[in-house]
Amino acid sequence: MQVSSVFSGMEISVSGLRAEKRRIETYANNLANINTTRTPEGGPYKRQEVILQSAPDAQGVRVIGIQEQDSYRLVYDPDHPDADQYGYVHYPRINLVEEWTKMITASRAYEANIAAFNLQKQNYIRTLDMLR
Repeated sequence: MQVSSVFSGMEISVSGLRAEKRRIETYANNLANINTTRTPEGGPYKRQEVILQSAPDAQGVRVIGIQEQDSYRLVYDPDHPDADQYGYVHYPRINLVEEWTKMITASRAYEANIAAFNLQKQNYIRTLDMLR
C-alpha cells in the first residue's frame, strides 16, 4: 500500500480547503471594492471569480485561475470627481447579495472539508490504536 493512497482522503480535503480559502478571499475582496470607482483613464478594480477544476490525478480540486469581469455599472453623478465626460461614474458590477451568498457557500464548503479531514484523522488514530 502506498503512503499517498493511505492519506488520499486527507489530501482531497486539503485541496478543498485551499480552493475554498481562495474563493472566500476573492469574494471578500469583491465586497471590499463594491464602491470603488473607475476613473475615465481606467479602473482600479474588476470583479473577480475563482475558476476551479478537478485535479488531474483525481485528488481533489485546484484553482486554475481568477477571471476578471470587465463590466461596470454606471451611476449618473456629474459632481463626482471620477465622473466621465458625460457625468457617469463607473463602479464594478458587483451584486452585494450574490457575493454574500457565494461567500457563505464557500465558508460552509470550507467547514465541510475541515470536518472530512478531522474524520479521516480520527479514523487513522483509531486504526493505529488497534495495531498497538
